[in-house]
Amino acid sequence: MGLADVRRLEDVVAELRALDYRYGGGSCRVAVESRLAAAVALLDGVTKAVVQARLYTAVADLYNLAGWTNFDQDRPAAALEAFARALELAVEAGNDDLQANIRYRVGRLHLHYGAVDAALVEFARGREAALLAHSKLAQAILSANQAWAHAKKADVTGALTYLRRAREEFAEAAGREPSPWAAFFGPTDMAAMIGTVHGELAQMVDIRHGRDGIPALMAAIEGYPRGMTRSRSLTLIWLATVHALDGDLDVAATVGEEAVELAAALRSPRVRQRLHPLSAAAGRFSGNADAQEIVDRIDDLRHSPRIIE
Repeated sequence: MGLADVRRLEDVVAELRALDYRYGGGSCRVAVESRLAAAVALLDGVTKAVVQARLYTAVADLYNLAGWTNFDQDRPAAALEAFARALELAVEAGNDDLQANIRYRVGRLHLHYGAVDAALVEFARGREAALLAHSKLAQAILSANQAWAHAKKADVTGALTYLRRAREEFAEAAGREPSPWAAFFGPTDMAAMIGTVHGELAQMVDIRHGRDGIPALMAAIEGYPRGMTRSRSLTLIWLATVHALDGDLDVAATVGEEAVELAAALRSPRVRQRLHPLSAAAGRFSGNADAQEIVDRIDDLRHSPRIIE
């Protein structure tokens, strides 16, 4: 058991993570889980300390990906179980940066299911790990998600304060090589989070916040490469929702059409669930043809057969 074996496992995780980003968790969840037992078995054959730390990190990240793909497939209990194991291994590896990332992902799960206070607890713990890791990028990710959680609580001051901190930390992270599990969070994702926070405030507080976030959402949509299909779809959903909330229903229908098309192609129930606020926003304008088109498209998708894994 040596570094070559660890590199092979790291490459496998990277390939599977790319599939998850592009096609959704359903495209690779089974493949991820099928590799867990063999990856854990590798831990028994390692003796050198330098190899051990890197191997524990690689296996922890495989569990981290297992948690994320289960979350994307609307399997929260299985996701939390995988995240718990990932955290144990990351602690054994002494990898604070990975611990921060796992905490962020657990927080995102709680946020998705409406447990905002639980999400804030995980984000705070993740931030503690990010500080220990001296990782400005991890800190920026946690701060941006803390901003989103505060927006969900209709806390404008808290949301904008954490968002400002995220921007500052992200700027300070420039030029530093990101870890593989955090590499997704570049300028495009930062813009998406800015738009997301403003979009959430538009829903919870006042539509003017959504208008403030439109340029960031558009920049993110423009910036996502072809391989980031799920992220592009989620950002399109936010942009369509903000326009729908503001009564710009023709624009919302156009943007929403692309969002629904991408959501239909993804093997990600989570993305389909994120369409519900768009449908609700459009549903406020009964009798409007563009609004009804949005509602009908989402309803058709909701009742369409899901892709079998």
